[in-house]
Amino acid sequence: MAKKSITKRWLFNNLGVVVLVLLVIELTVIYAVHSYYYSSARQYLISKINAVTSVLSVHSQDSSANFSAEVRNTLETFNEKDKIELMAINSKGRVVLTSSGFSPDSGMTMPDYEQAMRTGEGSYVGRLSGGEKILAVSMALAPYNGEYSSLRMVTSLTEIDSTIRGFVLVVTAVCMAIILIILTTGFFFAGSIVKPIRQISGITSKYAGGDFSVRIQNNTEDEIGELCTSINHMADELSSAEAMKNEFISSVSHELRTPLTAIKGWAETLMVDGGENPDTMKKGVGVIVNETERLSQMVEELLDFSRMQSGHFSLQKATLDILAELGDAVLIYSDKARRENIRIIYDEPEMLPFVYGDKNRIRQVFINVIDNAVKYSSPGDTVTITAREKSGRIIVAVADTGCGIKYSDLARVKTKFYKANHTRRGSGIGLAVADEIIAMHGGKLDIASEGEGKGTTVTITLPAKKKSSVTEK
Repeated sequence: MAKKSITKRWLFNNLGVVVLVLLVIELTVIYAVHSYYYSSARQYLISKINAVTSVLSVHSQDSSANFSAEVRNTLETFNEKDKIELMAINSKGRVVLTSSGFSPDSGMTMPDYEQAMRTGEGSYVGRLSGGEKILAVSMALAPYNGEYSSLRMVTSLTEIDSTIRGFVLVVTAVCMAIILIILTTGFFFAGSIVKPIRQISGITSKYAGGDFSVRIQNNTEDEIGELCTSINHMADELSSAEAMKNEFISSVSHELRTPLTAIKGWAETLMVDGGENPDTMKKGVGVIVNETERLSQMVEELLDFSRMQSGHFSLQKATLDILAELGDAVLIYSDKARRENIRIIYDEPEMLPFVYGDKNRIRQVFINVIDNAVKYSSPGDTVTITAREKSGRIIVAVADTGCGIKYSDLARVKTKFYKANHTRRGSGIGLAVADEIIAMHGGKLDIASEGEGKGTTVTITLPAKKKSSVTEK
């Protein structure tokens, strides 16, 4: 299939319309000029022949005057015989006298004379047998005298046609100049669009192949420039996403390998001598159980992320007690925190309004946030958990005194695959999933940190269920 370029489309569409409009304008102007010059020449001849017939009408009233002699004298003394030929036509329709003294061709047609005999006045534009173009005007003389029936004036249109042709050439030259200017500016304008688009097409092909190292040069501030800036920004984001994806794959591979190695190692140990040593058996089974839970949690996170990406992530909403779910999450990590010498302080209020949501997903968020707080804390650190109600919204805050987050990483910690701290275990999608779950409940998950070594505070805000609402099932 032949490629339809922007330049060709502009050439055949826009320029075609412009040429058609200019052609119509030129033809209209030429017709108007032609009509003006021919009409002016005709009116001039009519005024001249009227003047002559007026003089002859005066002589026709004088009985002592010889009308035929006056007609002959008028033709002989006609002062514009160098430009106009004056003719006298007899009653038989033949030219008998001319101001030039030359008799016209016998076969010459005179439609203007025939029209004058019918209406009193007639005009005709035609060519002589020699090819010369003429304008003829006839005026009836009857009933002045029975010998002459009409006067006729004939002038050449050669000079007028030459003037019109000169005007046509000027108008055509102006139209051609306009088309040339439009062509020049149009090709320049089309080039200013086509060249960046070709550059964009070539570079985006590289992006499609996975090469995000090149960027589009942007020298304009128009829509094309905005497009180039947007594509460059897209390339930055794709490059960042690609790096995070590769890092995620590496991180997940490492996270999966660690528990699998531990499970395999302890399973082999138990196969050899676990049955003979109860302590070894107990310790090995405990490690296998813990590592299996880690694997299960990672798989669940990956499944949740996959469902979100495919749009199949759904919530089973009902009225729930937010304190019950938060209390269960705190209880899950209390023993673990105690084993790692991390203090958990849970300031549980007596009562909070109910929340309309998916209790399993809400608990998953609490578990993820508390797990992160414990995971990124060191022995001797403190994790403080508070819950309160303010202006119809439930606010749950989990603050730790752990390693904190760098300011440069703070805005991206909720991005999928992103890990601000690579020294701690985790897939990098837990917070992204948690943020999505809270957003689906109409809430907000905020992360704040004053910097590295200064701890982190995660604040979860959820709308409280209105008391007048009817419980949905």
